[in-house]
Amino acid sequence: PGGGGRALTGTSKRLGFTMAEILLSLTIIGVVAAITLPSLTGNINERTWNTQRKALYSRFSQAIALMPALNGYGTLVEGNDSTSAVDTVAETFVTEGLSKVLKINNICDAEHLADCGIASRITNAKGSIIDFPLDWKALNPTTITTSWQGWSHSMINSKAAAFETVNGESIAVFYNPYCVSEPVVISNYMAPPLVCANFVYDLNGNKGPNTVGKDVGFVVALYSSDTNVVAPVKGQEGPTSLIFNEAVAYCRSQDNQRLPNKEEAIALFVNKNLLGGLFGWLFTTSTPSTLSSLIHLDTTNGMLSWISRNSSVARPTCIKR
Repeated sequence: PGGGGRALTGTSKRLGFTMAEILLSLTIIGVVAAITLPSLTGNINERTWNTQRKALYSRFSQAIALMPALNGYGTLVEGNDSTSAVDTVAETFVTEGLSKVLKINNICDAEHLADCGIASRITNAKGSIIDFPLDWKALNPTTITTSWQGWSHSMINSKAAAFETVNGESIAVFYNPYCVSEPVVISNYMAPPLVCANFVYDLNGNKGPNTVGKDVGFVVALYSSDTNVVAPVKGQEGPTSLIFNEAVAYCRSQDNQRLPNKEEAIALFVNKNLLGGLFGWLFTTSTPSTLSSLIHLDTTNGMLSWISRNSSVARPTCIKR
């Protein structure tokens, strides 16, 4: 009544979302999750594998250090047929040697690697699916026989064995009963005789992804006495040939990776088929008595030689430690 006031019109405020808005929000969340979750999961897996790998390397280093010598286990006789050939080296190395210093649950011969969780096929570091090697020749034929300008090496091919650790890792063993100690000479000698045992591990057995550089890798024990144990993970490869100092700088620029030392280079060479191949030369950080030289490894024949630090070039292969 009275007054010239303006009448209020009826209004209502919307206090929720429409079904279309909810569906749109859920769609956006789903797309973002689909993009980010694989990356997050991959990063978590990568960290887990890296932690497991370092723990495995530590256990192997400590165990093998307790063994007085790594050569001489088992019998390896080359015969004209399957009845006259005798090959007990890898199994004997595990049962009579390694099992004394490392906790092992199960041991399998070459015909039953799967019983120890070894997958029959794996993915190499370049993404190709390959058969799991069952002997040295399949792992790398150069470890059996190789020669270069008067230097040569030959060894009877022997089969792998496998075992499982109490921590759940599956390990295939390639064993050389004739391995030798580090030579006194600095240059021009073959790498294969220095390798006593090559362990190819799968951190989670038959479970995926069974890929080299992820859950699959290798630990290598070199020298029959004063053993050196290494477990490099291959990193980036250089796009072009560089001199040594440039190669060092290149690897450091790749997430602070490193050039391999001599033993790590030998480990890469022995397992080059698992890695999907290597460039012809591997620079190493091992330096002879003269600072103008360093040791390189020829991956075609396993020869270790001197090269000039300041003028020799190679495409660098970096590693992660």
